[in-house]
Amino acid sequence: MLRLARLAAVASAIAFAVPAVAAAVEIETAKGPVTLAGTPEKVAVFDIAAIDTLLALGIVPAGVPDKLYVPYLGEDAAKAPKVGTLFEPNLEAVAGLAPDLIVIGGRSSTQGDALAPIAPVIDMTIGSDVVAEAKARLTAYGKAFGREARAAELTAALDAELTAVARAAEGQGTALVLLTNGTKLSAYGAGSRFGWIHSALGLPQAREGLKTDTHGDAISFEFIAETNPDWIFVIDRGAAIGEAGSAAATLDNPLVKGTRAAKAEQIVYLSPAPIYIAGGGYTSLMGTLAELKAALAK
Repeated sequence: MLRLARLAAVASAIAFAVPAVAAAVEIETAKGPVTLAGTPEKVAVFDIAAIDTLLALGIVPAGVPDKLYVPYLGEDAAKAPKVGTLFEPNLEAVAGLAPDLIVIGGRSSTQGDALAPIAPVIDMTIGSDVVAEAKARLTAYGKAFGREARAAELTAALDAELTAVARAAEGQGTALVLLTNGTKLSAYGAGSRFGWIHSALGLPQAREGLKTDTHGDAISFEFIAETNPDWIFVIDRGAAIGEAGSAAATLDNPLVKGTRAAKAEQIVYLSPAPIYIAGGGYTSLMGTLAELKAALAK
């Protein structure tokens, strides 16, 4: 009997000495469901929207691109080892980091095959259905990193803000979303990368049938005058990537000044880096929504 008790004690000690193996978890990615072997502890991230959402969940990446562009990502992300650019990883630096997960997306989404020999890779690209996919990524990261409760809290806050902005948008007339690139102009409608401003908020498009290409529909000042929107929301690409902002100077044009938007002082310059570089990131979305709500409430 004593011997059995001793054996039981030894077995119990061994059980406690062996670390528990984290359960595999299946998450949704841009390429479909992926099973992770356990909770990642060291993650290299090549997508700014992904870094944005991970930080909102309290997860600090172990490796990031050389330029982050978006100031609110903070010191922790800025101080993380640099493992390449948004477009091209430094494979030697990534291998030296020895991550147990690599996140790609958007501009880095073509690099999966190059990175796969180093560690498991997930593509978390956010497509044209920005709000729905942003929520899906938030849920997936929460599940992957054991932050499901926090992800649910953030999703609820995002839903509440979307509802508030949609209410503020009621009866406000039509809108046109513009991207300026120096003196060049592009318009974006529903179904495009910035189309969620229409679809998620219920703001009618000032012009139907715009291209849904990544680069939008190239337009002229005459197009803006003919479209004559009640609101113009402007994203300055140059300012987004760290160059001198020029959108206001570009739109300082008699044809633009003749629109209902200009006459009502309803040309709104959105913070460009969050929506252009980190589009679909949680903090990016919340910040853009706050700007839209403030503008529409005036």
